[in-house]
Amino acid sequence: MSDIKPIVEFRGITKEFKDKKALDNVDLDIYPGRIIGLLGPSGCGKSTLIRHMIGLYLPTKGTCVTFGCDAANLGPKELSRIGYVHQEGELLDWMNVRQLIRYASAYYPDWDIELENHYIKDFEIGLEDRVGALSPGQRQKLAILLAIGHNPDLLILDEPASALDPIARAQFLDLLLKIIQQEGKTILISSHILSDVEKIIDHVIIMKNGKILRDSSFDDLRERYIRVRLTSMDKILPENLPFTGVIASQRNNGKAVLTLEDPCIDKIRQQAETLNCSIDIHPLPLEDIYKTIMGV
Repeated sequence: MSDIKPIVEFRGITKEFKDKKALDNVDLDIYPGRIIGLLGPSGCGKSTLIRHMIGLYLPTKGTCVTFGCDAANLGPKELSRIGYVHQEGELLDWMNVRQLIRYASAYYPDWDIELENHYIKDFEIGLEDRVGALSPGQRQKLAILLAIGHNPDLLILDEPASALDPIARAQFLDLLLKIIQQEGKTILISSHILSDVEKIIDHVIIMKNGKILRDSSFDDLRERYIRVRLTSMDKILPENLPFTGVIASQRNNGKAVLTLEDPCIDKIRQQAETLNCSIDIHPLPLEDIYKTIMGV
């Protein structure tokens, strides 16, 4: 990774709002070519972090550099490389959909008409509908199109699928996988729908109280936390099991379900054999990894 430069660099970023510290001395690098899940409870600082990347917020302390430019001084050159969908997404309600798309596309010489046409067809967007009369789901579909139509190098999605129905969410996830196949593209997605996020991300950032708890590849996290199911062939398990790194345990007579951190798989299998137990080992789903890290 040393020869690949980050596209966003946070150094000692602190952001205070009156008596609330939204970000607390954050150091973070975001590299190209990833789909990154930005996770954390409401109010943990996710949206504040995102808004620093694009210069909407300025830090109380520290520096944020995006595409080699201080985020406070981002100009048309840098901003044209960014697409942003945010939860509150304000649109020009008095226009119809066709007018708004043409209005937005006029700012981007490289607007992708072919992508626009495919998107409109696949997501069933009514071009003559007035923007102000759209349902929340249709507004969100439109906001996504406006963010991706110029093929940004950095696509930032703040709860982008919260108003979409399951079919539209699945289409949206497929779209993101197609986007990331283009060289150098980066997607940062903040969402509470972890079952969706899990299907596409390759990197995870977890926040709590304005701090970064985890900044890791998703594969590394899945190797770090596992679930072990034990079934005793003797119909009973000893009261004290020999496994290390146990962070959660449920047991009933001759069966136990353990969540382990930093496991040695070979050793676990040997210990299960010594106990005369059958054993099933599975990686944790993202939601359970998240709850474990958050201490829920």
